[in-house]
Amino acid sequence: MHLYSLVGSGTLFGVFLCISDVQSMRTLKNVAVKHGGSVTIPCLYEDQYKPNPKFWCKGYFWSSCSIEAYANSIGSTSVTDYPAQDMFTVELNKVFYSGTYWCAAEIGSKWTQDDYDYLYLTVSQDPDLSVMESRVRGEEGGSVTVQCLYSAAYQNTQKQWCRFKDNVCNTFRRTATSQNSAVQVSDDGRRSFSVQMSGLKKSDAGWYWCSAGDLQVPVHISVGDEAPGISEKKEEHKTSPIDDTILALCIISGLLLVLIVIGCVIWKRKQKHIGLLVLSKGASHSPINTDVVYDDVVFGQPQSIPNKASSASEQEVTYSTVRTSHHPTVSPVPPNDKVIYSSVKSHT
Repeated sequence: MHLYSLVGSGTLFGVFLCISDVQSMRTLKNVAVKHGGSVTIPCLYEDQYKPNPKFWCKGYFWSSCSIEAYANSIGSTSVTDYPAQDMFTVELNKVFYSGTYWCAAEIGSKWTQDDYDYLYLTVSQDPDLSVMESRVRGEEGGSVTVQCLYSAAYQNTQKQWCRFKDNVCNTFRRTATSQNSAVQVSDDGRRSFSVQMSGLKKSDAGWYWCSAGDLQVPVHISVGDEAPGISEKKEEHKTSPIDDTILALCIISGLLLVLIVIGCVIWKRKQKHIGLLVLSKGASHSPINTDVVYDDVVFGQPQSIPNKASSASEQEVTYSTVRTSHHPTVSPVPPNDKVIYSSVKSHT
């Protein structure tokens, strides 16, 4: 009887192994989600199931789970199939309850099981693991950094950064940053570890996850074409200090030249203005402003004339001096001012 029990147990174990080998669907295992938040779950399937319908199921047991949504159908849960990548994603919004879910591909055969895999959503108000950004974009040849945050309860757990499509993981160790020089995993010991991916290639695009202990958070990395101007910027960074010095001197010289030109223009305008003022002042002081003072001029003739035959031209003439006084600062004489002349008398 005991022998039959062993045989029966062995048979069941063999059937279980066969069923397990059949299941090729793969997804994450324990995803941390913020209460009321959203998350996108990637599900990877075998190439042979490209044409099969994909769906998302909810329930603790596979046999009794309820289908939430099919791929490319309209509903509160969005399931999108990407046959070229042998993958479909499930976008969940406003998640409030923890529970078991299933990624599945419908086989549709009586004797063949559907292809499926399960995961558990751990929903809490303050998750023990989260990321700053769940979708990060980089440029080809550039780099991206992902910040993963963990609680104090997970401070001493193993930290990993894993690529979903091939399950390759980079692990943080205290003796080495990571196994891959293009992927640097560093833990600051203050509830945060960062992942830096450098030298990005198009093949680096896809789904990854941060993990701390048994918790995981999915992150999508997209890699675009190299942005215009990156090559030029790289060349600029390679310029020598001498080139930078010459450039600085040229800029300073140019500024000085501009200042000199501006100073000359201002000086010329000021000189022109001063000249105009001088001319206007000179024009306002006319020679008519000069005061002319006349003194008496007397022609004197002697009382006794011994020789009457003397010519009139021999008469003695006495002249007084005539002075002209100039007052440069005196304003012009108004028309109503009087001009006083001295009398001029001739004595015969």
